[in-house]
Amino acid sequence: MYALFEDGGKFLAGRVMTEADSSMQIELDSGKRVKVKAANVLLKFDKPAPAELISSAQALSRDIDLDLAWEFAPEQEFGFADLARDYFDASAGITQQAAALFRLFEAPHYFRRLGKGQFKKAPEDIVKAALLGIERKKQIAAQIDAWAGELVSGQCPLPVREQLYRILFKPDKNAPEYKSVVEASKRSQRAPLDLLTAAGAIDSPYQFHWKRFLFENFPKGTGFQPLTAPAIKESLPLAPAAAFSIDDSATTEIDDALSVQGLGSGTVVFGVHIAAPGLAFGPDVALDKVARERLSTVYMPGHKLTMLPDDVVQAYTLTEGRECPAVSLYVTLDEATLETKSTETRLERVPIVANLRHDQLDSVITEASLTGAAPAPYAFAAELAFAFRLANHLKAKREIARGKPETFNRPDYTFRLEGHAGGEPRGDERVQIGTRRRGAPLDLIVAEAMILANSTWGAWLADCGVPGIYRSQASLAPGVKVRMGVKPAPHAGMGVAQYTWATSPLRRYVDLVNQWQIIACARHGRTAALVAPFKPKDAALFSIISGFDAAYAAYNGFQSAIERYWTLKHLAQNEVHELDAAVMKEGLVRADTLPLVFRALGADSLPRGARVRVRITGTDLLTLDAHANVIARLDDAARSADDAVVDESEAEEAADSAGPLTLAIDVKDGDAEPVAAPAGDAA
Repeated sequence: MYALFEDGGKFLAGRVMTEADSSMQIELDSGKRVKVKAANVLLKFDKPAPAELISSAQALSRDIDLDLAWEFAPEQEFGFADLARDYFDASAGITQQAAALFRLFEAPHYFRRLGKGQFKKAPEDIVKAALLGIERKKQIAAQIDAWAGELVSGQCPLPVREQLYRILFKPDKNAPEYKSVVEASKRSQRAPLDLLTAAGAIDSPYQFHWKRFLFENFPKGTGFQPLTAPAIKESLPLAPAAAFSIDDSATTEIDDALSVQGLGSGTVVFGVHIAAPGLAFGPDVALDKVARERLSTVYMPGHKLTMLPDDVVQAYTLTEGRECPAVSLYVTLDEATLETKSTETRLERVPIVANLRHDQLDSVITEASLTGAAPAPYAFAAELAFAFRLANHLKAKREIARGKPETFNRPDYTFRLEGHAGGEPRGDERVQIGTRRRGAPLDLIVAEAMILANSTWGAWLADCGVPGIYRSQASLAPGVKVRMGVKPAPHAGMGVAQYTWATSPLRRYVDLVNQWQIIACARHGRTAALVAPFKPKDAALFSIISGFDAAYAAYNGFQSAIERYWTLKHLAQNEVHELDAAVMKEGLVRADTLPLVFRALGADSLPRGARVRVRITGTDLLTLDAHANVIARLDDAARSADDAVVDESEAEEAADSAGPLTLAIDVKDGDAEPVAAPAGDAA
C-alpha cells in the first residue's frame, strides 16, 4: 500500500512500511524512510506507483479551471475528494483526487487552506482582488523583462534613469526598476555600473558624483525658502578697535577678523572678532531650522552650498567698510613677554577696515617682512608683525603641551576652474591646481588666533556652568580620533586644555550653537546657565552632535571625492603619464605634487616612505580610480629607514578612501550585503 502526505507545504508519496494509530513509517522512492503523522496522510492507494501518481496528478491539475472549480465548490468547508467528484465525476479516482488536491493547494486566492485536505472557498470580492493583484504582478514582471531587454541592448528606460541613484545606493529591492537592472546584469553578465554606463544612464562622470551627493544629502533640492535676515534689535556699542580679516578671495562667509591696539605702550590688546548671527536669531526660528537641517557649508572646486541663504550671510558677514555686529574676544598681553594678563568678551559693533586676501598677499607678507628682516610695504604692517610674533609664541606653547612640534609636510592644494563663471560646474572645465604652504605667515596668524579664541571661550563656558559643544582628543597615539562632546576635555592634537568650535557661525552649525551659549555668558556672566538656550544634559545638544558628525563626514567625503575627480582630470588635460610618489601602506602611494593617493602595482613589497616613480596607465573618472605601476625606486633601496614622511593617520584615511566604489545593488539572489564594483567597472 502507498500513501500521499503533506510535509512542510510539499506533497510526497511512498510505500507504507508500518502503520500505527497516530503515525506511519513510509519509504520514499529515494529509499529514505520517514515517520509521518496520520493526520498528514491525505490518500492511501494501491496503484499507480507513487512517482507515477504525482506526475499524472500534477499534469491533470493544470487542466482544472479554477473559476469553474470555484463555482462548483460548496459554500461550507469541503475536502479535495469532494471537489474531485463534483468537478470530474462521482467516481473520481486517485489520480483525479490528487489533481484536485494539488490545484486547490496552489490557489489560496480562490480557496482557503484549513489543513488535513480541507478547504473553504474565498468570498467573491477577495477572489476578484486577488486576481487583480496577480494580473498586476504579471504586468510588472513583463515590464521588468522589457526594461531588462532594453538595458541589455544598450538603451536605458526613462524610469530606470530617473531612479538611477536610488537603484545604485539606496534601493527598494522590490521596485521593478531595481529588478530590471539586476535581471539585465545577469543576462548580460556585466556589472551594474558598467551596464548602466553602456546604456547611457549616466550623463557624465561629474554629474554622476554630483547628483549622487545631492540624492543622498539634499533630496529636497539645494534651494532655500524665502527668508529675510532679521535685524539685531539691541543697541550695540562701537568697538574701539579697527579690525581686518584674512581670507581667500573666494570667501564670502567672512566669519572672523583681528585687531591690535596699544602697540608701543607696553600693553597690547589683541582682538578676535567673530560675525554674530546669534545676536539676530535664536534656536527654533525659521533660519535656525534651515541651518540645523544643513549643519555646514559644503565646499567643492568652483562651487559651494552655503549653510545659510546668501542674503542672510551678507547681512552678517564681516565686509570691509561696515560696522558689523560681532562677538569679540579681547586678550590683554604684556607687549614684551606676551604673557596674558586678562581676557574679556564683548558684544559690539566692529569697524571692518579691510578684507585682506591671503592668496594675493602670501608672496608679499613674508616671514622676513614680518620679523623686520625685509621691508614691509603693506597695510597693517605693525599689527601683522605683532600678530605673527604672538602666533609663534602661542604655537610654541601648544607644542610643549603636545609633546612634539607640529609639522606641515604637505601643502594645501587649491583648485581653480578656468572660465567658470559661477554656479554648478559642468565637469569639463580646465582645472588649475595650485599649492599654498601650510603654516605660511598669514595662515599661522589666523589659525593661532582662532585656536586662542576657541580654547578661551571653551574654558569660559565651563567656568560659567554653561554647556557647549567641545572637540577633544585623548592622545596622539595612532587610531585615537577627535570626538565631539558636551564637556570640556583636553585636545592632544591642538595641545590645549579644552577646545570648542565657535569662530565660524556663518558656515558651521555647532559654532552657531556655541555662539548662542557664549552670548548668554557675555550678557549674564555666572548666572548664564539659567538663561542659556541649551541647559546642562540637554538632549538637543547630543542630537546636534550626532547630526553634525554625520553631515560633516558626508560633506568632507564628497569634497575629497570631487577634488580627486578634478585631480584625475588634471592628469588627462596635461597629459601627465608619470608621477613621483611616496609609498604609504597596502600598495598605496601618495603623489608628491598633487593631492592624489592611489594603488600602484609593485608598491606592496616596498617599505613605507620609499620614494618611487610610477607610470599612470589609466584613469576612470566614474570610479575615481587611477591605474598605475611602479617603474623605478628613487631612493637608496639598501636603506631600511623611511625616506619620505608618511603620517600614520593620513595613511589610515588614504586606505579608507582609495577603495572601490561601493554599490548597494545586489545581483546575487539571497545576498543582501552591499557589493563593491570590480576594478574597471566601479573600483
